[in-house]
Amino acid sequence: MDFDLTDEQRLLKDSVDRLVADRYDFEARNAIRKQPEGFSRELWAQYAELGILGLPFAEEDGGFGGGAVETMIVMEALGRALALEPYVATVILAGGVLRRAGSAAQRQELVPQIAGGERLLALAHGERQARYNLADVATTAQKDGDGWVLHGTKSTVLHGDAADTLIVSARVSGGQQDADGVTLFLVPADAAGLSRRGYPTQDAQRAADITLANVRVGADAVIGAPGQGIEVVRRVVDETIAALCAEAVGAMEATLHLTVDYLKTRTQFGRPIGNFQTLQHQSVDIFVALEQARSMTMYATMMARSDDAAERARAVAAAKVQIGRSGRLAGQKAIQLHGGVGMTQEYKVGHYFKRLTIIDLMFGDADHHLAILAQLGGLIATEKAA
Repeated sequence: MDFDLTDEQRLLKDSVDRLVADRYDFEARNAIRKQPEGFSRELWAQYAELGILGLPFAEEDGGFGGGAVETMIVMEALGRALALEPYVATVILAGGVLRRAGSAAQRQELVPQIAGGERLLALAHGERQARYNLADVATTAQKDGDGWVLHGTKSTVLHGDAADTLIVSARVSGGQQDADGVTLFLVPADAAGLSRRGYPTQDAQRAADITLANVRVGADAVIGAPGQGIEVVRRVVDETIAALCAEAVGAMEATLHLTVDYLKTRTQFGRPIGNFQTLQHQSVDIFVALEQARSMTMYATMMARSDDAAERARAVAAAKVQIGRSGRLAGQKAIQLHGGVGMTQEYKVGHYFKRLTIIDLMFGDADHHLAILAQLGGLIATEKAA
């Protein structure tokens, strides 16, 4: 299998790498995270000019027709930069729902605005009681004439406080944990009865808790087939996990470079500490963990858009397990090799470890996905005897 990038993909990689290298040093990031929205609207506009906001959308909808590999390239670069912009929330999660289930009219209206950097979206799906069960939805939607009335609460909505439009999941039938009976709705963030409480997360990103109290939407707000929203969410979450794995690889790569540079410059007993063999072994452990994570991320990237749900689930679960384990090892060893400075807010390596830790927790940690992988019979499924 050919893992080489095409000329177009190399051009994309060079362009994104150059943008984040020029505009996203650590001091600039510290200034950005202190802004009211927690990210830079100026940089968001530059993302739009570069074309990465419209990257995964079809050309006929106003996008650029990119695939999973192009998303992987962008996410690795954003991971190296510890970028704070709502790329995952708007383009990967909410944008993925639009790509997978949005009507032609919905896509034609929203995709050009997303690609142009004019509209932010967020997927409001998770609820406090659900943990990692995507089918656990207590928010309800009741028919009201031609429209719907939504009532409930959504928790930890990524960049939900800055979004212009929310994609909200709500149950229209069935029990609270039934896979069937959940519908997805487009809801304006300023809709009557909708309130948001935004807050920073441990990795300097932003999230919000969303409350819907008798929020009314029209029939045109429904995304996809009524009652079939969970299947869409599962598909999009698989694609998002693959993208987050790529971001983690970028963060681990930057962590390794920071650590090796530190070992070359920090002196003890009259010589750089990188000359001590035991510390060299520790940095090699980080390198091995990084390459294991990179390999599994490539596999998950190739499989994330597969129509075979079982094979896709195996690949995504296996990648999430490896990313969780590699991220923890890389972060812990990097902090240890840096000593006390690695724990300070003023030094970047600790912030990489925070982001890697949050990525491990998003949509199920390593232990959760290891259990899924075991239930599926492992990464390579064995045929049952007849």
